Amino acid sequence: MKNLSVLLLIGSMLSLPVLAAQDFSDVKIAATQVAGDVYILEGAGGNIGVLATDSGLLLVDDQFEPLAEKIEAAMQEIKEQPLKYVVNTHYHGDHTGSNEYFAQHAPIFAHENVRKRVAEDNNKSGAHLPVVTYTDGVKIYLDDEVIQLMHLPSGHTDGDTVVYFSKHKVLHMGDLLFEGRFPYIDITHGGTVKGYLENIQKIRKSYAQDIKIIPGHGKVTDMIGLQSSIDMISYSIDLVESALAEGKTEAEILEAGIGEQYKSWSWQFINEERWLKTLITDLGQ
Repeated sequence: MKNLSVLLLIGSMLSLPVLAAQDFSDVKIAATQVAGDVYILEGAGGNIGVLATDSGLLLVDDQFEPLAEKIEAAMQEIKEQPLKYVVNTHYHGDHTGSNEYFAQHAPIFAHENVRKRVAEDNNKSGAHLPVVTYTDGVKIYLDDEVIQLMHLPSGHTDGDTVVYFSKHKVLHMGDLLFEGRFPYIDITHGGTVKGYLENIQKIRKSYAQDIKIIPGHGKVTDMIGLQSSIDMISYSIDLVESALAEGKTEAEILEAGIGEQYKSWSWQFINEERWLKTLITDLGQ
């Protein structure tokens, strides 16, 4: 399952045609309570957030289209209520793939750049596209919960939104957090390394320190886990900027490596080499 998830993640980010033929039949959608009425659904692709109230359901991200019915079944097992709202944290296909299916039931909210990129970069149209867009953010009221959507610019992409469940003190960060691993920063679609760092530093200061955090990928964490990512990215930027200032080449930086402290953050998609190349490409401009 881990290898399948990584393959699907790579495919969604690089728009590989292999996804069309991918077999999702063995993928299971597992639901875990995060706090009160807020749950995480894990399957293949980005982590899904669910708010399950007596007045209806809210869905944050929706993975891949072939998984839509499984996602819907998992939500209904939590609470048998109609879907009221869907939120896309950004445009990547492992977070927006089931948009068309869920648009039959509820409006999709996203930053205005998400609608543009789902259309232009994902080559989707019609019901795949978010129908409520914003520039800075918006609040959604459902039952007794206030869901705060806040756009953070030039981070993972140019359309990132974090979703805060105020009453439950749970924050869904989308791909502004890859828990315990090197992040994917989509520098060809508006993401920047320093912007990513600034955004997660802002999050660290903007929310209560006892919140729970649903990352785009990885396990549920907290502000301590977020700080670990802040420390890693800060260290990485300092390391590569210093090397570039000394005139070191890409080959020399790759040979020196990230250092023992963060070698364990490598994973199949963003290993140490690819993380360093991302830093070199972005910081060397």
